[in-house]
Amino acid sequence: MNIIFSTPKKFYIASSFQNIEDVRYVKDQLIAKGFQHTYDWTQNSRAANLEELQRIGNAEKEAVQHADFLIILLPAGKGSHIEFGLALANDITIYLYSPNEDVYDMNFTSTFYHLDNVRIIVGTHQQLLENIFINEQ
Repeated sequence: MNIIFSTPKKFYIASSFQNIEDVRYVKDQLIAKGFQHTYDWTQNSRAANLEELQRIGNAEKEAVQHADFLIILLPAGKGSHIEFGLALANDITIYLYSPNEDVYDMNFTSTFYHLDNVRIIVGTHQQLLENIFINEQ
């Protein structure tokens, strides 16, 4: 009998500091299900100088590149959208979470939100997690 062990899928979560508790909640739920987190930016305080920005930026870039999937929790800031671009460039699946329908509103959405490797989830964090559990297990 051949036993196949699968390695846990790796994820990164991008968002803004205003969503830090939501990011931690989603992260904890995924880790509890056996997923690996590539980098926890919520442990950082805001960078005080350019050297810190560079160190954090390098860590976040590497974390996105090593992830099997990226989660963006909207509303997100400019750094999150750069991470979104890195994931697009590396053909990484992106779960774009929005608590409301703004993601479909032409005044708020982005061209890149609607590409093939982007999965838009509107609703609750639990709906986001269920979608990830179904598609990434």
